Parts: sequence; structure tokens; C-alpha cells
Amino acid sequence: MAKARVAVLISGRGSNMAALVYAAKQPGCPYEIVLVAANDPDAAGLGFAAAEGIQTFAHSHKGMKRAEFDAIIDAELRKAKADYVALAGYMRLLSPSFVDGWAGRIINIHPSLLPKYKGLDTHERAIDAGDSHGGCSVHIVTAELDDGPVLAQTEVAILADDNAESLAARVLIAEHQTYSRALAAYVTREADPAWLLEQVRARALALPSSEERTSHGSPGFAIAGGKFFATFSQHHHGDGKIALLVKTSGAEEQAMLVEQDEELYFLPPYYAPSGWIGIRLDLGRNDWDHIAAWLQKSWDICAPAKLRKARSIADEF
Repeated sequence: MAKARVAVLISGRGSNMAALVYAAKQPGCPYEIVLVAANDPDAAGLGFAAAEGIQTFAHSHKGMKRAEFDAIIDAELRKAKADYVALAGYMRLLSPSFVDGWAGRIINIHPSLLPKYKGLDTHERAIDAGDSHGGCSVHIVTAELDDGPVLAQTEVAILADDNAESLAARVLIAEHQTYSRALAAYVTREADPAWLLEQVRARALALPSSEERTSHGSPGFAIAGGKFFATFSQHHHGDGKIALLVKTSGAEEQAMLVEQDEELYFLPPYYAPSGWIGIRLDLGRNDWDHIAAWLQKSWDICAPAKLRKARSIADEF
């Protein structure tokens, strides 16, 4: 699998950015840093990134509306062909349109054990609350400040003589360790069969009257008491593929799909004569809306007419 292309946004010294850069140099790291961008042309981290041979971009946000400035940053990210965006001390709230455009592909490191202490002054707030531990969290960025799903956390003990500065110094060490590992795990999640199955399961079971049953030793999804409409295939029959098997309208559609994209679609052994097609899930470029649409189509093909009619009526409301 090709390395994920990561752009890092900073506002200052970029110590977490530097930790990601050094981690990316290690053999086997699944990502590379392709751009470091800042909202302050004087950000110290820009010089470090340039010295390491990484493309940089800077533009002051002063006097600009948030969405206007984010559009400039977005253009640079896309020019660099970034797959993911990592915030590393980026002191700007992101506009909803920017977050939507990179949904699920922006992560951030925050110096608290979320959901505790969102926002600023996290170390002082933890000490004042009498907490035994502070720490850091890596989370997916959403439109709400520091509110996205947490991917990883590291606890840091609060010592009796700690102040905000001394605690921050130790938490920063934890940040440097945690961020690179969480990023590596996140960009490779689509190579994890368990994660892929969960994505398929959530979408399949959201369809009416759907249930999970075993199909030839693999997780399968069927209409309650009736036909299977999908199967999750992991190296089934030794083919070395992780795939979703769904029902098509027949041989003509199967041939058209394979001709359209022979890397994505394939004829699965034993299933193909019955009109099934395989959709690869292990290529690292899954379009989950596309997968959901195929599950729906396969469900429609397999569902009894009465159930299809009931769903159609429900959809009208």
C-alpha cells in the first residue's frame, strides 16, 4: 500500500510537527509529510520543515474571514495531493466548509484527556480540579471544538509540586510519542480486516429487516429469514483479497463492472455464476458512500417484493 500523504498545519514552533517528520523517516512508517503550512509566515516550524526538505506554505490570516483564509489553505493542501491533515499547534478555528471538505481526514493533538478540558489552559484546569493525571488526546476534527472521536490518549501523572508549565513539559513528551503512533494507526485502518468489517456491518445492518449470519464461514448479511444480500470475504478460498460480495443483475452487469475497473471489481469463485460481484476493500481507497449504495442495491435485488414496497412507502415519508 502506498504511503499516506500528510499535510501538517502549524502556527508556531511545530514541535509535534517535528515529531511526525522524524517518525516518517523510520522504515515502515505508513505516511510521509508532504506539506507544512502555517497561518503565520514567521512560524519557527517553517524553517525546520524547509531544512528537512519538506514543502512549506505560509499566509497570514490577519484581516481575512475564516472561510476565505481556509479556502487558501485548502487549495494548497489539494495542490500537494494530501490525503490527510494533521493539526500540530494550529491556533485557528476551522470553518465548517473546510471541515466538511476534509471530513474524517483531519486529526488533532490536544493537551488534555478529552472530553475533559476542551479549549485552552488545560494543564492549569487539571491541576486546579485536583486531578491525579493530565495527558493528551489525538482525535478526529469535527465542527465542534475538540469534540471529535478520540483515537488515542496518554495519561501523565500530576506531581504534588506541579504547576501548569512543568506539567505541560511532560505532557509535550507524551504528545510527541502519541501523535505519530495514532496517525500511523489511523492512516492504515483500511488495511485492518476488523475495522473494514465494522464499516460494512454498520451499513448493512442499517438496511430494513437485515441480520448478520454466517455464509460459508464468512460474516454475511441477510434479509431476516430470507436471502443473503452481502458477504464479507477475507482471503476466502485463498484469493488473498478482502472484499465485499454483493448481488448484481446478472452476467452482463458483472462483465461491465470488471471491464470498468478490474482492480476494484472481480468475479468471486463459486459466487459469480449466481450473479455476485466482488468489490475490493483492501486497496486503501474505499468510497464508503459507494459501498453503501451497493449494499442498498443488493438488498433491493434480494428483498421480497412486499418488503421493497414497504421500504418505498416509508421513504416517501
